[in-house]
Amino acid sequence: MTGYQIFWPLLAHVALVYGLYALLGMRRAKMVRAGSIAKSDYRENRGEPAESLIVKNCLANQFELPVLFYACSILLYITEADNLISVVLAWAFVALRYAHAAIHVTSNDMRYRSPIFAAGYIILAAMWVWLAAWMAMS
Repeated sequence: MTGYQIFWPLLAHVALVYGLYALLGMRRAKMVRAGSIAKSDYRENRGEPAESLIVKNCLANQFELPVLFYACSILLYITEADNLISVVLAWAFVALRYAHAAIHVTSNDMRYRSPIFAAGYIILAAMWVWLAAWMAMS
């Protein structure tokens, strides 16, 4: 494959991050307009309302496990292991990140959020195993 196909899932994840930043801004603005919190309280992050805190936590989560996703995707490209298997795994990981984020910023129900996170964790592990296998076979 060794085109740019492996980078489309990364760009899709970047879109998710930007969307979450927009949602966080909207929810914070709504809270300020409603008088639930003063704008200055966000400067030192004191007492953030739950409605925006869950988005903030979701956003922070996009810079945890996905960091390994970015590293693996770039290494897959560099080693030319970015074939159909790795691209499908990458899209599956990103789809699960979208599902995880959707649950996180809505119901935040751990009964649904945890298994989706676990599935993404396993898929990302499979990407790393694929990279290791590819390098071992080369």
